[in-house]
Amino acid sequence: MTHKFFLLVSAAILSVCALTACRPNPKPENADAPQIVVTIFPEYDWVKNILGTNPAGADITTLLDSGVDLHSYKPTANDLLKIAKCDLFVYVGGESDDWVEGALQQTPNEKRIVINLLETLGDKAKEEEIVEGMETHDHEDGDHHEDGPEYDEHIWLSLRNAPLLVGRIADALKTIDPANAELYNRNAASYTEKIKDLDARYRTAVSEAPVKTLLFGDRFPFRYLADDYGLSYYAAFAGCSAETEASFETITFLAKKADELSLHAVMTIEGTNHKIAETIVQNTAAKNQQILTLDSMQSVTADAVRSGADYLEIMEKNLNVLKEALK
Repeated sequence: MTHKFFLLVSAAILSVCALTACRPNPKPENADAPQIVVTIFPEYDWVKNILGTNPAGADITTLLDSGVDLHSYKPTANDLLKIAKCDLFVYVGGESDDWVEGALQQTPNEKRIVINLLETLGDKAKEEEIVEGMETHDHEDGDHHEDGPEYDEHIWLSLRNAPLLVGRIADALKTIDPANAELYNRNAASYTEKIKDLDARYRTAVSEAPVKTLLFGDRFPFRYLADDYGLSYYAAFAGCSAETEASFETITFLAKKADELSLHAVMTIEGTNHKIAETIVQNTAAKNQQILTLDSMQSVTADAVRSGADYLEIMEKNLNVLKEALK
């Protein structure tokens, strides 16, 4: 994210503020209600579950709710205006969030609490890895760090780590709304128990499964999940890759691995284009593998949230898919 970009966005913010100041703007019903901004759906759902009945009337804004992928999101002037005014800002903190540092500098707010979830994980954060057979092209914009490791951003897909992240968010909510701190404590504790229960069911399912390898004809954002339960994997691309076309060598390697390991499923992530997975199946000896989809929750829309999208329900559906894949 360039300095020029933020100069342009800053000018846009000033324009928005000036226009807003020139027209009547009705006061919100509760001007003191906490303003919370998160980047992605899992953060939104965690906040919502901690708030529970939301007695303070907290307002939650999810920046990535239009279906845009985490890795290609760019903030608008309106997004930065929301960040400028919020009491709590929660973001993942990976390479796709490189824009955040500049955004925070451009929108100073002394009372705002900022949570970087990767920093919260500390030494539990994992570096993105390239496994055998995986395409190794750079990210689409080629704008990655040269001065340090690149961490896997998909931390919400670890049920083992989720309680730590939920606890950090709960602490922040208690700080900005101390009057309801006890409620947030109870809600966070109850929600954490649900996460731990689902984690235990994942452990049982994987331990009882005869197969311990996943093969993805797609990106692989499930590094944390695989490591949590001792699964190995092969994939066409790393989790943050922007590539959409796999080479002949990659297709051939994955097809041979499916044959060698007698896998009956080729995996994909959510989305309508499963061409790579289909091509892998066509190049296996049996040509009869199922194509199964795990939901990485990288592009959950506002419409899906209004229809009842739920983090734990999605992870439970993923568990059922995983059981089928590991038969």
